[in-house]
Parts: sequence; structure tokens; C-alpha cells
Amino acid sequence: MRRLATKLGCRFLLKDEVILGLMLEHYKIDRTAILIFANSSKEEMKYKAIPKGNILFDVLTEHTLNTARKTGLPYFLMSEKEQIGSSFGERFVNAISSIFELDFDKVITIGNDTPQLKSSDIVRASKLLGAKKSVLGPSRDGGFYLMGIHKSQFDAKTFRELPWKTNALAKKITTVIEASKVHVIQFRILLDLDTHADLKRILKGLKDSAEKIFQIIIYLVTPNIKVFFLEHLQFSLKFYRIYFNKGSPFPIIYR
Repeated sequence: MRRLATKLGCRFLLKDEVILGLMLEHYKIDRTAILIFANSSKEEMKYKAIPKGNILFDVLTEHTLNTARKTGLPYFLMSEKEQIGSSFGERFVNAISSIFELDFDKVITIGNDTPQLKSSDIVRASKLLGAKKSVLGPSRDGGFYLMGIHKSQFDAKTFRELPWKTNALAKKITTVIEASKVHVIQFRILLDLDTHADLKRILKGLKDSAEKIFQIIIYLVTPNIKVFFLEHLQFSLKFYRIYFNKGSPFPIIYR
């Protein structure tokens, strides 16, 4: 475990080893973990065409952490600080590999840019994995917002060669997994938030399920909204930003 922590570029304390060991013992029957593969808001702003989106990405990460927490499953957050690799595919595959190295045998991967994802979706994915199925939640752009996979179906070399960041990804990864004679259960299609246009598309389904995110999107798509609304949002996020930027001695969050 210490070797893996060093590999991830994280400090690893004795108390963390004890806690992780106890947690793995608790989940020894299932051994399913959630991987939240999500960059910080500063990093996201480099790649996503959403002006002033840093506030949104902070809240999206907070929302995703809360969603994972509600499942009762152990979950790991890996931002650009923990990711290893020169391409997105390498970083993503290495992140999955690192979870399997921690003695989990099933991983559910999610990002932070799909606010319509619910904890019940993740719980359902966990149950399907327990029934020897694999799971894919396709996104509208041809990628996916959730993947549930067994260690036995995961070949790092094959996954690195997938057409990452293209609209062919979901179909190709389904083909790869089903080649191992495992049926892939397809979840409903959801929208990733990658552009300003995506914000307008997603508003209808967010008002009741993610009010804070809904309010921020309203601000971002409405140019004449009052300034005090943004100031209120920034104040409400102040504590979260301080906590998130401090980092963790190990990229695991547990109940």
C-alpha cells in the first residue's frame, strides 16, 4: 500500500494504512470501489468552453462527492495531482489500475460533469457488477459518464488503445468488454457539461434534483443577472474551496 501511495505521489501515514485495511475488511465480500476521475476547476477551465465555469466545476465536484457518499461504497477522488500519464487514456487507465492494486475487484468510474447522475444509479451499477454484469452509462457525445467493470475484464494495454475523447468510445468499449463474454448493461443516456451550449440543454432536468447547480447555470447563461447572486455563491463555496485545495494524505474518502 505504501508503494502504491508513493506511485500516486501521495503521502501515506500509518493511520491511513490501518483505516484502509479495516475498510477493505468491511467490504471483503463485495470489494467494489468508486473512482471519481475529476480535475480541479482550474484544470477544467483549460479544456472546457464555459466562461466563468470555475464556480460551476467546484460545485459539480462537491455534488459528485455527495452523490458517491450516499451510496455507502468506498470512493476515491483522483484529480490532476494524482493522475499519472501523458494522455487522457493513460491517466484514466492508470487510475483504474491503481484501484485494482488496492485489492478491489470491481470499479465504478464516474466524472464530475454529469449532474443528473444519481446515487441510485451507482448503487444499481454495484448490484449488476455483483451479478457478473458490466455497466456503461453512455453520454450524448459518444463517451460515457459511468463505467462498471470487473478486474478480470480489464486489460490496461487494450484500454489505453481505445479511441478516447471521440464519439466512438462508448461503442468501442462495449465491444471490448463483451469480447470477454460478459454482457454490458446500458444505462440511460445523459449529458456531460463540456460547453456553454450544454448548460442550456441540461437546465430542464436539474431544477429539482440539483438546485445549486441549476442556479449557477442560470447565472452563466443569463448575462444581466445581478452581481450579488454570484457573490453569494462564492461565499457559500469558500469553505469547500479551502478544504479541497488542502489536498489529502491519500486520495480516498470514506464514511
